[in-house]
Amino acid sequence: MVAIIMAAGVGSRISRHVDKPKCLLEIEGESILRRTVKMLLRNHISSVVVTGYQHRQIARELQDLQATLLHNPFYRVTNSLGSLWFARDYIQDDEDVILLNADVFWEQDILDILLLGKENALLLADSSVERLEQGDYFFGVHDGTIVKYGKDMKRVDRTHEYVGVGIVRAAFVPVFCDMMQYMMDSEQYNCWWEDILYRCSSDHDVYIRDIAGHFWAEVDYIEDYERIMNYICQRNQGKAAE
Repeated sequence: MVAIIMAAGVGSRISRHVDKPKCLLEIEGESILRRTVKMLLRNHISSVVVTGYQHRQIARELQDLQATLLHNPFYRVTNSLGSLWFARDYIQDDEDVILLNADVFWEQDILDILLLGKENALLLADSSVERLEQGDYFFGVHDGTIVKYGKDMKRVDRTHEYVGVGIVRAAFVPVFCDMMQYMMDSEQYNCWWEDILYRCSSDHDVYIRDIAGHFWAEVDYIEDYERIMNYICQRNQGKAAE
C-alpha cells in the first residue's frame, strides 16, 4: 500500500504566523509531516510526498526516512490536483492508495479506522456538533455516502466535517485515474485532489467513515495548531496522573 501526501501548499491563512510550511509545525519535537510518515512506515505503508512551497525544508525534514519526494514547481498556480498529477505513476491498478493532506494531525487510532474500511472509495469525516458548527469543509451524507459537499453548505445540510484523509481501493483506481486524467485534460488545475472523488460521486458511491470522538486537526489557522498542543498537554497530564 502507498500513501500520497500533498505537501505543496503555501498555507496562506497561517503564513503570517509561521515562517515554514504548516506541515512542519512541531508536536512534541517532531513535525506533523514527520509523525505521519513514521506512522505509515510502522504500518508498512510507503509514503510519496509531493512538495512545493519551501520544498527544501521538507526534504531536510524527511532525509533520514524512507519516503519518496516529488516536487510540484507549479504549486502557486495549481491546487492539490496538480500535485497529485506529479505522483500519478505511483497509483497502481493492483494496489490500494491512501491520499491525504500533509497538514493533518492524526494518530494510529484513526489510521486503524481508515484501513478497516472495505469500501472502494472512502473519506474520513467527523459528525461532532462542534465540527458542524465551526468546521471548514462539509459533507451531506445519506446512507453512508456523500450526496452534498462544500465550504459554504447551510447548517441544516451539514452532517460531517471532512478530515483531509481518504483511501481508494485497487478496484476503484481505474475510475479514479480516468477522472483525474479528464480533469487535467480539461485544465481544471484549480481543483483539489478530493474533487476527483466528488466528481465520481455522481455515478459511484463515495463513502465516509465517521471518526467522531477521535482527536484530529487539519492545520489551516494558528488556532488549529494551538488546539493540537492543548490536546497533547491534556493527554500528557492525564498520563502523569495515572
